[in-house]
Amino acid sequence: MDLKRKASVSGNQNSEQPNLSSNSSLIKRTKIDEEPAKIQTLTTSVKTSNVLSKSVKYQVTRSSSLEAPNMLLSGHEGDVFSCKFSPSGENIASCSMDRSILLWKTFKDCKNYGIIKPHNNAILQVLWSQDGQRIYSASADKTVAISDAVTGARIKKFKGHLGIIWDSRKKNSVSSLENGLPVTSVSCSLNGDVLFSGSLDNTITAWDMRKNTVLYKLVGHTDTITGLDVSPKTGNSLISSSDDSTLILWDIRPFCSNPTRISNIFFGAPHSSPGHTLIRPAFSKDESRIASGGSDRCTTIWDLNSTKLIYKLPGHKGTVTQVDFHPVEPIILSCSADRTMFLGELDSSAVIEKA
Repeated sequence: MDLKRKASVSGNQNSEQPNLSSNSSLIKRTKIDEEPAKIQTLTTSVKTSNVLSKSVKYQVTRSSSLEAPNMLLSGHEGDVFSCKFSPSGENIASCSMDRSILLWKTFKDCKNYGIIKPHNNAILQVLWSQDGQRIYSASADKTVAISDAVTGARIKKFKGHLGIIWDSRKKNSVSSLENGLPVTSVSCSLNGDVLFSGSLDNTITAWDMRKNTVLYKLVGHTDTITGLDVSPKTGNSLISSSDDSTLILWDIRPFCSNPTRISNIFFGAPHSSPGHTLIRPAFSKDESRIASGGSDRCTTIWDLNSTKLIYKLPGHKGTVTQVDFHPVEPIILSCSADRTMFLGELDSSAVIEKA
């Protein structure tokens, strides 16, 4: 199968058109062994008057192993709904309205090395297994699929979805949770004994997976819950995003003294997309930051402890639907309804070179 997906330095929006195939096999690309420079010199033109301008050189200290501080990944033929780094951070998986999952290399020139097509309708969310060997995907065709991240082969496909819990080792569902209203997002505690589900009723339900009963409800949002993420290091917190344009940090420890469980509320990422786009937030792996996309076409990043907004990253031409932090390096990944993704370097610095 001939793949022609393309990644480029930010600012180059041109990309070759992909040649999709119904085959679900995966194509591998050869690696290019080059180490990017950690210190780079950038020359830019600064306007000093209506007619005069001068060139200024900046010395940029790089903080990541990306080929450039910003990398544009293009190749999907529809809105990109979800994107995730692999557990090692070496690879990326993205899914789209175009019914495909694309696999990318994070570093070098961000080659697209494979395509998987396990569904018959738009693919709404994609996740990696903890060992990075499998990819889980959920689709508008009412199925959940498990695919091999190495070969691209579909391993299993589960049909039917009414709050159903599946065991990947078995053919049929093992449990069913009745929520009453459509569920818009789910996330699981680190030890797997509590499932959190967001819904159209503006609330989040915590389910006891051992008894299939409701432990408690989280009430604080005033509109539909669009995304959930459990803190990846301690598992003590849950971040939720909503169509009310806020993110709420919840204390999900078993014995919490705060009756509302609300730790903090974050503002600055508007949700006003037509069609109620599901915008999903993310924790950084060290739990020092959180991030979210928004209908303002930006990626917004906050300091978790101070709630200070520290980055507002533009570049996309449509709603930013999901973000993810690299597990090792200061890199943020974002995907958008504009059919593209960005890799952005955080914490780099620049100083003006002396003449």
